[in-house]
Order: sequence, then C-alpha cells, then structure tokens
Amino acid sequence: MLMRYKESPEPPPPGTVPPGWENKIMHTSLRIGNATVIVSDGCSEGTNFQGFSLSLSVANAAEAERAFTALSDGGQVRMPLTKTFWSPRFGMLADRFGVGWMVTVAP
Repeated sequence: MLMRYKESPEPPPPGTVPPGWENKIMHTSLRIGNATVIVSDGCSEGTNFQGFSLSLSVANAAEAERAFTALSDGGQVRMPLTKTFWSPRFGMLADRFGVGWMVTVAP
C-alpha cells in the first residue's frame, strides 16, 4: 500500500501539510521477511533520524547477513554483525538515509 498526500480521500486541515508535499508519502508499508514496516514522510521539513534505531529480528544468521548487507548498502556500519551474549548475530548500522538499524537473530 502506498498513499501520497494528494491521494488522501479527505483533504488535510489547513496548515498541517507543508506546501509542495503533494507527492510525499502519507502512508506506505513494506515487508522485511515476515515483518511489516509502516512508514511516512511525516509532516515536517528536513530529515533528522537521531535518537532512535529500528530493530529487525530475523530467524537465522543467513537472514541477518542478507538484511544487514542490504540495509548498509550506501550507509554506515556502526557495529559489524557479530556474536553477542544475547544473540548468535547482532549488528548496528545507519542506512543510506541515516536511519539507525539494529539487526539481530532471535534467540
């Protein structure tokens, strides 16, 4: 599912959506393995993804490698995938948009 602001069945209240945002994403969802992630461009100017990370839990090390590699493409690895005391594979990265991710194999 993908809906742009201009496709909303109801117009937004005046002043809630910045001018020029007609083609920005109001709501969309995507699948990562068995998980569904719902995202939006929001209603604020600029991009600032500081102070939080998304956590992706996968079933095994092969899935962790695949997801970690895909998410880190064009981004920055903060902690390579490695064994930790809580998981056989855990790593942290910022994707190409600056969004923080923690990838872990579920215990």
